[in-house]
Amino acid sequence: METAAPSAVIVAIDGPSGTGKSSTSKAVAAKLGLRYLDTGAQYRAITWWMITNGIDTDDPHAIAVAAGKPGIVSGTDPAAPTITVDGLDASGPIRTQEVTSKVSAVSAVPEVRTLITELQRSIAASAEGGIVVEGRDIGTTVLPDADLKIFLTASAEARAARRSGELRGKEATDLSATKEALIKRDAADSGRKTSPLAKADDAVEVDTTELTLDQVIECVVTLVEERRGK
Repeated sequence: METAAPSAVIVAIDGPSGTGKSSTSKAVAAKLGLRYLDTGAQYRAITWWMITNGIDTDDPHAIAVAAGKPGIVSGTDPAAPTITVDGLDASGPIRTQEVTSKVSAVSAVPEVRTLITELQRSIAASAEGGIVVEGRDIGTTVLPDADLKIFLTASAEARAARRSGELRGKEATDLSATKEALIKRDAADSGRKTSPLAKADDAVEVDTTELTLDQVIECVVTLVEERRGK
């Protein structure tokens, strides 16, 4: 007698920068045979497009008018996630400090959030077998009916240390500057009127400060397997 395949599951993983969201989400998706979507990359992609096309990222009206122009496509293979803008590979350019410094302002524009949210919901709905979607407003706004919602947290010091370790060469900054930038980003994301960074009421909070990446992954995998009844 054949064993029934595990049911499809939609997992929302939210939290601020430096909590291990991306590494955890990709690993969990790979281990469980799920698709993976980095929603932050989509907001970075539209920000990069705005910068390269001369749109004033301090002008919400200009951003709103241009929001529907770029074509953003996200690949959902956790082993090799991709993102293209108008057919161009944007995986490298979207990680620059310039994009990082401007993404909060661009992503706060309601027209941008509406467009990207619709794109995210479409991707999640069409993901065969299920998907892990990571971001800042997935459990609260994008996928409020997700099967499992997880909110990752960590101390500002731990997050700054992790983020500094990710930066290389001329992009590298000292710990204090990185911590200050993270706190500023948190304030911008948590304080915006449209879809702020927030923990959903029914989300499971996981503090990663004292945990290794493997421990966080194991914890989330266990939560997913319990939710889908394996």
